[in-house]
Amino acid sequence: MTPDDFDRLQSLMASRAGFRLTRDRMKLAEHRLGPVARREGFETVDAMLASLWARPVASLGWSVIETLLNPETWFRRDRDSFDTFGKELLPALAKARGGQPIRVWSAGCSTGQEAWSLAIAARDAGAPVEIVATDLSQRALEKARSGAYTGFEIQRGLKAETMLRCFDQVEDAWIARAELRAMVHFARANLVDAPTDEHRFDIIFCRHVLGDADPARRGEMFDNLERRLVDDGCLFLGPEEQPDGDSIAFRAVAGRKGLFVKSPAALRRAA
Repeated sequence: MTPDDFDRLQSLMASRAGFRLTRDRMKLAEHRLGPVARREGFETVDAMLASLWARPVASLGWSVIETLLNPETWFRRDRDSFDTFGKELLPALAKARGGQPIRVWSAGCSTGQEAWSLAIAARDAGAPVEIVATDLSQRALEKARSGAYTGFEIQRGLKAETMLRCFDQVEDAWIARAELRAMVHFARANLVDAPTDEHRFDIIFCRHVLGDADPARRGEMFDNLERRLVDDGCLFLGPEEQPDGDSIAFRAVAGRKGLFVKSPAALRRAA
């Protein structure tokens, strides 16, 4: 892959998905694109990119973008966030909502471990929830929907007792039980797309997603998250993530790393 190819990939990702890769990840990008090139019938990554630039095909373009997105995830990643969610927020919201389901959005769910972790926390809290988990990658969503993981994947974040209680073993796979599946709906969504309906959420998890966002699009993404969050809702980012100067829509909750609520400015704007 040439530097020019990498720059064109950056433009493609930024325009369609709002994400960019740093130049030091060019070799990683080429490595990830190898299987895509073979799957699409090209001998090399260079040949695939040359064809894409000469005759842009939407399906191939999205396959390339999805492959370059960061898929890293595991169960109960950033454990404190799930403790806050399950032990503090869910009981408080269940009481405030009068028994109505608490609406949760896992934005950028990758292969689903975050969404199933939220469902497990809700099960343990005895709180009614409706979880919508979205991602750009169709391949990641296929695995997420299957709810099937290896024992290694399960135990990367969950105790053996939780694995046995919440997953059924089928040959070499562990599959999320029906009671968890009833809580979670998976769908494809792009964080740069503005909401087209009035559906809003009580809690949004969007963690370790916006770090690779194009700086020119981050504010737009935060605004879209704010529009999807109810006025008294909560947003979870990664423990070290901050909106910084990208958005005035959120303010940090003292003593809770990665937890945000709507800022007074956002509430005045909505009024």
